[in-house]
Amino acid sequence: MAVPKKRTGKSAQGHRRANWKGSVPETTICTNCGATVLTHTVCTECGTYKGQVVSKKAVATEVKDAE
Repeated sequence: MAVPKKRTGKSAQGHRRANWKGSVPETTICTNCGATVLTHTVCTECGTYKGQVVSKKAVATEVKDAE
């Protein structure tokens, strides 16, 4: 197994770690309710994806709206 010959300095360690950057997740607006949603995911507010009902939450909200 490889073993380092010398200790890595703080500057070199900092230069190496400088490339790890966080990124802002992409978001879109739900076509059904207008809430902000992560791309390619089901809307947490109404339970739809690309305008189609895909979760039980959406069915429950439709029943409440019908009453």
